[in-house]
Amino acid sequence: MASLHYKALDSISVSDIEALGISSSIALKLYEDISEIINTHGPSSPQTWTLLSKRLLHPLLPFSFHQMMYYGCFKDFGPDPPAWSPDPEAAMLTNVGQLLERRGKEFLGSTYKDPISSFSHFQEFSVSNPEVYWKTILEEISLSFSVPPQCILSENTSRESSLANPGGQWLPGAYVNPAKTCLTLNCKRTLDDVVIRWRDEGNDDMPVSSLTLEELRSEVWLVAYAINALGLDRGSAIAIDMPMNVESVIIYLAIVLAGHVVVSIADSFAPLEISTRLKISEAKAIFTQDLIIRGDKSIPLYSRVVNAQAPMAIVIPTKGCSFSMNLRDGDISWHDFLEKATDLRGDEFAAVEQPVEAFTNILFSSGTTGEPKAIPWTHVTPFKAAADAWCHMDIRKGDIVAWPTNLGWMMGPWLVYASLLNGASIALYNGSPLVSGFAKFVQDARVTMLGVIPSIVRIWKSANSTLGYDWSAIRCFASTGEASSVDEYLWLMGRAQYKPIIEYCGGTEIGGGFVSGSLLQPQSLAAFSTPAMGCSLFVLGDDGHPIPQNVPGMGELALGPLMFGASSTLLNADHYNVYFKGMPLWNGKILRRHGDVFERTSRGYYHAHGRADDTMNLGGIKVSSVEIERICNAVDSNVLETAAIGVPPPQGGPEQLVIAVVFKDSDDSTVDLDKLRISFNSAVQKKLNPLFRVSHVVPCSSLPRTATNKVMRRVLRQQLSQQDQNSKL
Repeated sequence: MASLHYKALDSISVSDIEALGISSSIALKLYEDISEIINTHGPSSPQTWTLLSKRLLHPLLPFSFHQMMYYGCFKDFGPDPPAWSPDPEAAMLTNVGQLLERRGKEFLGSTYKDPISSFSHFQEFSVSNPEVYWKTILEEISLSFSVPPQCILSENTSRESSLANPGGQWLPGAYVNPAKTCLTLNCKRTLDDVVIRWRDEGNDDMPVSSLTLEELRSEVWLVAYAINALGLDRGSAIAIDMPMNVESVIIYLAIVLAGHVVVSIADSFAPLEISTRLKISEAKAIFTQDLIIRGDKSIPLYSRVVNAQAPMAIVIPTKGCSFSMNLRDGDISWHDFLEKATDLRGDEFAAVEQPVEAFTNILFSSGTTGEPKAIPWTHVTPFKAAADAWCHMDIRKGDIVAWPTNLGWMMGPWLVYASLLNGASIALYNGSPLVSGFAKFVQDARVTMLGVIPSIVRIWKSANSTLGYDWSAIRCFASTGEASSVDEYLWLMGRAQYKPIIEYCGGTEIGGGFVSGSLLQPQSLAAFSTPAMGCSLFVLGDDGHPIPQNVPGMGELALGPLMFGASSTLLNADHYNVYFKGMPLWNGKILRRHGDVFERTSRGYYHAHGRADDTMNLGGIKVSSVEIERICNAVDSNVLETAAIGVPPPQGGPEQLVIAVVFKDSDDSTVDLDKLRISFNSAVQKKLNPLFRVSHVVPCSSLPRTATNKVMRRVLRQQLSQQDQNSKL
């Protein structure tokens, strides 16, 4: 806690407030308001902070004053002070609150009191009673099956089947189409409801564009008919390599509606990365754009797809209807593609219903071997995404959900399903989320749930790019992708009158989160307050076995194996070996490996401490050290070997990429480390991902290794973290 150098609230004077650059008259008024709140609630209670944050703190006051209030209030509180606490009346109106008020006694018996005090019991109920819990939630999100499941969960009782798939079978026998469910009329929506809002960067003074459910259905049906006209076999893999915009969402839904499998490729990938993913998935076609427009820059995209030797490409022109380049033989323009189905416009497309275990999406997560893991989402996974959003972010009819992401990462498909299956609207800004135009879009689109990753928030805060924009429509924030920092997230809450931030951590292979926050629990900054609904968490001790539940501790995180929507297969690796082999048993069930180091605190919150293995997390993107090292080793002839390490900065926040270098001539003191860092940076951005950045280069005489000659990156990470703490980096 950074409160040591802050005064307690009842010690703060008018001159202390003036010293932050606040005028004498305003400082005096603030001092009087603070004194009044302290007289009623004391100088250091959660109620005191709630009143300060709601009544006094607005975005135009210096952030240093917000810090003075927060750290002053919680000076002697200890770990995990609540930056936001639920209001009992508002809690009753949340999705979970309304459900518990109707059925809490049925679920929890006489122990049920109210939504806030009974929430953790309800979470435990969701784990111990999956049949009741998931049947209820699927009804809440109005899921209809063309063939209903025989049951919710079929646990594998025979040793052979449980070895093959310890996660059991969810919704066995059911047939469904999640894209059809997104487009179906139900009690949550009418044909006139707006389901997508968007704006293109550069059009920041234009009205927000919108698409109703009726218009979205018509567009998706048309694209689905045109996909059929390509003559691909049922269940073919079709890639999307595009920014997250209206067209890519329509294409995504159309591929699923037509019974095919989406292959997710991020629009920032280099040709080699695109090619690898196309080969692993055996994609038969790819949707892309000619260019990506960012500000006054035009970034080529189609040429990268061509260089990746992609199969047939359907290419959308970014500007109007003409291309800036010629298409390859066999590739099709968006206009010619839609022409294949033009006489069917307006006709409903009969959705292809599939067994729930069929694949709907292939996504990729970097393993530690260099080749990305190919993770298939089944037809169950979309409902996990929607259920998490319903329970943890309280997304519902009338909400407008923005989360800068891409269909190449799991949060892209997550955003589509989390919004549409819950009767909410997706808000898309077609441009950089780092510019003030995005902040204006959040205001103009009246966004109610804003998802972020910490590195975006850091840039907003340093550039103050939200200044002057009204974010009061936001009901909550959500954050995922990497470790967040207390000060940056205190600043973020202060942009929207101290609405809560729901920290959310999961994985591509889970289709959502395993640990989260909730609007029914006090939320502490940079901390998770609960296992996700239906999930159980275990922190492994030094002996490799779970430490007792509810006991504070830190170690590698393991998950209970029965998670709705989680993966049960990989396309290019043995799923059991990756997630279960060598894991301890708990109550007769083998636990599922996750690979992050987690801490459970004395107040029952969870903190993430990065990867336990040799995968790191850079800007929300998992990447293996091996991939980066392979590139860096070839940059300079004097480099013998390198180790790529993700090191969390001492003040908290996302990992920074540090390259430890062993030189061929270890006595050579003329090496320009900054020049080498720039070379590494250039190579990594060109060959791997333009979003990655090398923060430091550290010379080493040798790399620490195991007896079998494996580099011990964890040891290096500890050494570099300690050096960082001592400010030697």
